[in-house]
Amino acid sequence: MAPKQITIRNPSPELSSRLKALAEARGESLNATILHLLEEAVGADARRARLQRYATWSDADVREFEDALAEQRQIDPELWK
Repeated sequence: MAPKQITIRNPSPELSSRLKALAEARGESLNATILHLLEEAVGADARRARLQRYATWSDADVREFEDALAEQRQIDPELWK
């Protein structure tokens, strides 16, 4: 199970200042800003976006995929004699 809380000790004054300024500019809490930055740094958002794509095919996407499979499933009777 993932931890629900992580503590970061001894950030430099410059880091603290920049994080607070960024949070204010984004209109977010400091915690939300830090979470977003960490997710971006480890690629969590990119992975989530890829997974979202697979989970949200439109009807047209499904038809296109099924059509592509159907083309590959053609049997050439001449090859099976």
